[in-house]
Amino acid sequence: MAKKKVAKKISKKKVTPKKVAKKPATKTARKPEKKVATTKKTAKRAKSVKAAESGALVESFLKSGDPAPTFKLQIDSGEWVSLEQFRGKTVVLYFYPKDDTPGCTQESCDFRDSFARLSAKGVVVLGASKDSVGSHQKFKAKYQLPFALLSDEAGNLCESYGVWKEKSMYGRKYMGIERSTFVIDSAGKIAKVYPKVSVTGHVEQVLADLMELGAI
Repeated sequence: MAKKKVAKKISKKKVTPKKVAKKPATKTARKPEKKVATTKKTAKRAKSVKAAESGALVESFLKSGDPAPTFKLQIDSGEWVSLEQFRGKTVVLYFYPKDDTPGCTQESCDFRDSFARLSAKGVVVLGASKDSVGSHQKFKAKYQLPFALLSDEAGNLCESYGVWKEKSMYGRKYMGIERSTFVIDSAGKIAKVYPKVSVTGHVEQVLADLMELGAI
């Protein structure tokens, strides 16, 4: 009789673990589906926000024929300059990342070397970056740049022309000025856009396009 009772107790204990094991398996199978859906939506929103902040959504914001965004900024001399005061003249506005860095220096010196030819035809050259007026003064004096440099410390000019972008260097992402040039015609409209400028040969290309436009 003692042996039969023990056998019954053991059989009951074996059944219990099986019932308990089924419950958590059903609950954990449902949760991941909800989390994955939420993660996808969140990632999508984050990607859109990031694209907007990096300027990717204004890639084609300015094109030929569009009115050039107006501005009023200090130049290297401390004077205030506006786009309106150059109405009636062709303006070459080039954006560069930083004063006295290799690529920016080469580009500025290339414009310097062609400045006599441009100014003889009434073409105005303006450089622009987020450097301070004091930084521009030193940069201009060091390389004897004959044209004005706009100080856009607040970044409003860069944003209005769509050149403030997300950049990458050695795997590190950061916001900065994408080297770009805009030719603005005598009526204050965009005549030519040069995005993602490569310094080598750039000024020569601008000169060739200005000849085609009849500006020089």
